[in-house]
Amino acid sequence: MNRAYNPSIRVKILADLISLSLIILILGNGLTLSDTTFLSTSRFFYLFLTLFCWFFAGSTMGLYKDFRAISFSFEWVVFLKSLILYSLVTSFLFSQIFKEFSFSLPHLLLQCSIIFVILPAQKLIIRVLLKKIRNSKQVRRKVLIVGAGDSGLNFYQHYVKDNHYGYSLAGFIDDNINPSLNGHYLGKTSDIDKVIAQYDLDDIVVAMPINDESQLEKIVTIGEREGKRVKIIPHYQRFSAGRVHVGTLGGLPIITLRSLPLDITDNKIYKRTFDIIFSLLVIILILSWLIPIVSLIIKMSSKGPVFFKQERWGLNNKPIICYKFRTMIHTSKDTDDAGNYQQARKNDPRVTKIGAILRKTSLDELPQFFNVLFGSMSLVGPRPHPVPLNIESKDSVQNYMMRHWVKPGITGWAQVNGYRGETHKHYLMQKRVEFDVWYMENWTFWLDLQIILQTLVNIVKTEKNAY
Repeated sequence: MNRAYNPSIRVKILADLISLSLIILILGNGLTLSDTTFLSTSRFFYLFLTLFCWFFAGSTMGLYKDFRAISFSFEWVVFLKSLILYSLVTSFLFSQIFKEFSFSLPHLLLQCSIIFVILPAQKLIIRVLLKKIRNSKQVRRKVLIVGAGDSGLNFYQHYVKDNHYGYSLAGFIDDNINPSLNGHYLGKTSDIDKVIAQYDLDDIVVAMPINDESQLEKIVTIGEREGKRVKIIPHYQRFSAGRVHVGTLGGLPIITLRSLPLDITDNKIYKRTFDIIFSLLVIILILSWLIPIVSLIIKMSSKGPVFFKQERWGLNNKPIICYKFRTMIHTSKDTDDAGNYQQARKNDPRVTKIGAILRKTSLDELPQFFNVLFGSMSLVGPRPHPVPLNIESKDSVQNYMMRHWVKPGITGWAQVNGYRGETHKHYLMQKRVEFDVWYMENWTFWLDLQIILQTLVNIVKTEKNAY
């Protein structure tokens, strides 16, 4: 599916890369290189890798989004996050991987200090210049809004009133007079031909639900006959309150009602790369010595295998095998005599003494880092539920199956907000799903880091629902 790029975003990306290149070339690379040629292969490689790190950090943190209708302070905060990530990634690469370069921390700090001053000023200048260009007589377009209801007024308030998108208001037409239009009401929709003839305008935006296709056909026909651009705002709110993506599949226009950040290939690559690096570090540095210790304790304290494996649903409802340290007696059953799934509950007699400690400290989840490494799970995402619980909840909990649009995680947004453990009441599962859906619709790399940090804090504090 095609993605439309805003030209102003391309300008911002290009300006950042040019400014960063100049900063690097003026300062020098701060590395000890045998080749002193100004643009030698080694120096060019350093420049390329540095620019890549900046673009990676900016894209991951959402620096290259459309901020024109958002205050500059918000963009500055995103820039600061990008700068922090850039400094961390750059220092890691040149100190741990590309060791042939003599890495200089003072030089990196100097470089970041200059970036901290130069790039925000550049972004502010670009923001002002682009707004002036969009609102110049040569570029600005006068728009007629068809529909004075909520959709039409919302379009005016967010996209016309403050001149962020190069529009100025010609007026409204609607079958009902709206007193709040303050003299901008130009007539009924049936009078569109007269309105076009009487008023100077460039674009027509249809912002009302039209049940009669002949009415829409008339608006489009008259508008294009008079050389006006016609744009239609689809009324999809009754189906979804989430993000909507309008694109094309081949030559076919398609509206995706719930568009997720992790639908974008770049974001999938960033998340997967982080999953692999983080899980490898945990496996090598922690699990390599912890697994033998925990395994020995489990074997000595109760009969049965060390690991507990269970089929659960992963990405797109596909079955995965989820691994944990065994925390219950090996003869315990998932379902009761009536066939109902038994969730772990407080003072559950099935849980062993060692298992209670592992569950309280979340150590029982550590083998799932192998799930993450092999790709069936992610570090952060909706927690995978046992199959009987999925079947039980999918028809009774709103949006439950949407949880499987992304990979399940070891920890998640719902868990750090207190919705972990037993969901013996319907509203508890509903709230967990609401937090999971919010996470999917608002994912950023920064949010994943926040959840991981909060999870570590919760483990230290020990959670009351961890049993």
